[in-house]
Amino acid sequence: MKWFKIIVLTVVPVLAGILIVLRITGLDPGHPSFEAYAEAGRSARPGLWLTGELAREPVMNWDWVNQFDDPFGENATALETRTWYGIPHSVRVLLVPRGEALYLQSSAQTFRLKQGFPNGKAWWAHVERDPRVRLKIDGKLYDMTAVLVQDRDEVARLRGGESPIVKTVDAKGIEQITEEWHYWRLFQRNVPEYGGWEFRGTQTITAEGQISEGKGGENNREELINSV
Repeated sequence: MKWFKIIVLTVVPVLAGILIVLRITGLDPGHPSFEAYAEAGRSARPGLWLTGELAREPVMNWDWVNQFDDPFGENATALETRTWYGIPHSVRVLLVPRGEALYLQSSAQTFRLKQGFPNGKAWWAHVERDPRVRLKIDGKLYDMTAVLVQDRDEVARLRGGESPIVKTVDAKGIEQITEEWHYWRLFQRNVPEYGGWEFRGTQTITAEGQISEGKGGENNREELINSV
């Protein structure tokens, strides 16, 4: 018991000090090469707090984000999510701008596909629990709310007409699902010009890209108010 107390009194302050430093300096997610990413089973080192200047002005057209579409580049876009244990989880992501609308896309393959949504990726589960996220684009931070696109036709439209469910046929003629795509509509928040914006877990994105009342999926989120 004595040694346990000594370890606790030694380790806990050190860990707390490290977290305080990282909170100040930030820790962006890793950016491996495509080869290293593939060898690691489509995985990369996650980060913690993202660093950058916080944007306060509303964005009316997101098409400029297209220039940052290389997830393996030095200036790739990143997403910070809120976890149940209080320490952010950040990853590199692919954004899909459509004029005034901004979308986040992600897919699952192999073992992630077998785990199902939202358990295939840690950040998926974080967003399902709390859709308040932060984006890092070209060194600036944007506070956003992520709303899952439930309409499969809308997802297909965002994918240029391709189905969100990718299937292949093996040598025996058996059809199997090899990849599944998911999209989230991102809404800017904490912008004075927008005023208060409220999201309820029963709201979804329609085929026209609008928010509507309806069934919000398996995990009905509690009402979230536009807050930091």
